[in-house]
Amino acid sequence: MKTINFNDTHPGDALPAMEIPVTVALITGGAIATRDYFPGHHDKDAAQALGSPHVFMNILTTNALVQQFVERWAGPQARFRDLKIKLGVPNYPGDTMKLTGEVTEKDAASGRITVSLAGKNSMGTHVSGSVSLTLPR
Repeated sequence: MKTINFNDTHPGDALPAMEIPVTVALITGGAIATRDYFPGHHDKDAAQALGSPHVFMNILTTNALVQQFVERWAGPQARFRDLKIKLGVPNYPGDTMKLTGEVTEKDAASGRITVSLAGKNSMGTHVSGSVSLTLPR
């Protein structure tokens, strides 16, 4: 895996997009792995009783996908310093979420860069936010 270098990173640099097929297995597996036993994340009948058409992704699974997206670009030597996300429309099975992002800030004094990102599906923006990280120089 390639590691991104701080000195070669500039505001406006785009991260390679990442498309994630949203499946029942991803949603339920993510919920169970994070010990989120809310029925809307693993029981279709319970989700429908709540007014949802199907099970829906929890924030912890979304958080992990955001981290994976940035790590694939930054490489194994990057160190996360802050991750802030906000959920929008749900992720339902049968859809695809496309994560995109770009470098928006670079601070030479602290060695930090900030990446702004969004994950969109067919209904709109599922997640938006930013990640602050340090990279090797």
